[in-house]
Amino acid sequence: MPTIKLQSSNGEDFDVDVRFLKCSGIMKGLLEDGDKEDKKKEPLVLPKVNSEILRLVLIWAEYHKDDPEPPEDEAAYGRSTDDIIPWDIEFLKMEQRIVIELMMAADYMDIKGLLQLIAKHLANMMKGKTPQQIRQIFNIPRSEIPKGPMK
Repeated sequence: MPTIKLQSSNGEDFDVDVRFLKCSGIMKGLLEDGDKEDKKKEPLVLPKVNSEILRLVLIWAEYHKDDPEPPEDEAAYGRSTDDIIPWDIEFLKMEQRIVIELMMAADYMDIKGLLQLIAKHLANMMKGKTPQQIRQIFNIPRSEIPKGPMK
């Protein structure tokens, strides 16, 4: 299969199977802009994704390369958080900070399947928790309630 070269924000190059392009809106768009042969020679720079996170994105994309694309219509997408496959459950067993960075990369690269998976994962983390427990899980400080009208 043909490959393209991606470059992380910290300058590391990755040779990626072009099948990865089907899951990333930004990759499709970058390759549609201009001559595809030139794009294969020069790395596509991803200024908002470091190499640690890009490596994880590529592992996820490799495993899911044959999955159908998620529907464009959000209402058509199943909202159940119980349908996460075992491979994805194991994949997301990582530090919370990395999961959040992975979510931001999926959003930046327009990878709907990965973004939906992480949303389900985070929703599962919050199920049955009180607001105080959720603040603790996600390290959200409890701010004081402002006195008087908002300015």
